[in-house]
Amino acid sequence: MNVERRPARRYNVKLEDLNQPPATPVPGQRCGLVAIVGRPNVGKSTLLNALVGQKVSITSRKAQTTRHRITGIRTLEDTQYIFVDTPGFQTRHSNALNRNLNRTVLSSVADVDVVLFVVEAGRYGMDDAKVLALLPEGKPVILVANKLDKLVRRAELAPWLKSMQERHPFAEFVPMTAKRPEEVRRLLEIVRPYLPEQGWWYDEDTLTDRSERFLVSEMIREKLFRLTGDELPYTSTVVIDKYEEQGRLRRIAATIIVERDAHKGMVIGDGGERLKRIGTEARQELEKLLDAKIFLELWVKVRSGWADDEERLRSYGYE
Repeated sequence: MNVERRPARRYNVKLEDLNQPPATPVPGQRCGLVAIVGRPNVGKSTLLNALVGQKVSITSRKAQTTRHRITGIRTLEDTQYIFVDTPGFQTRHSNALNRNLNRTVLSSVADVDVVLFVVEAGRYGMDDAKVLALLPEGKPVILVANKLDKLVRRAELAPWLKSMQERHPFAEFVPMTAKRPEEVRRLLEIVRPYLPEQGWWYDEDTLTDRSERFLVSEMIREKLFRLTGDELPYTSTVVIDKYEEQGRLRRIAATIIVERDAHKGMVIGDGGERLKRIGTEARQELEKLLDAKIFLELWVKVRSGWADDEERLRSYGYE
């Protein structure tokens, strides 16, 4: 999907900027929070990137890729959309990491103006139902039936939508494919009336409230998951050890944390080839994303049980 290039300088928003009250409303201006929720692997992060018009959230086929509350911002004409991408609600594991992810989901939907409940078009299972049951009453919920292009029998869509309407009083039904720009624009137009009339919270060219340092760790983790496939368990993470800015140069050292020695071998690969490829692909994408020269060093360390250790989770940046 081709996306509009945006100035890299607005990836790194100063903390003091985020604490400022909303600007004085301009007549006709709208601004509001939109939560993107759903079970793992329904395309929430892909949808967020499409709605923002730039990559701010990592994607992969591995479940539980998104682990943090990611905010993406899109300003179009008189409206500023503040999208909150959430981790997929976890129902199959009960370690500290998954409890942390579920708390993130619940806290993210508490104060938003509208919720995008994302499911795969034509599908609805127990995991989807558990997420839907968590949504607070009284908030407008838009059903986003994503991956419409993968629905084999389009004739089944109408009765499926009717069955979904019986499950919940959805404000809108939007069958779509997140990779199609015209359908993304249509979704933005549908969301707009649900946002309150008020001044924008961010500058017009801001893309996210996350720092460059955070985006770097996420990009490395994306390449880690994509290049190890199903070999590596989801309990691995990335910690930034050094992040130095020198003009358009970034000097970065990062550590990939895994739980077992065998996992360390999977990440490094024969002769270090896989680790080298992870670093190369992360560096190349980061240079495009941040419009900067990147020097990246990667290490791999074993930290057994980290995903079930609350103290280590906090030290690794999990809220």
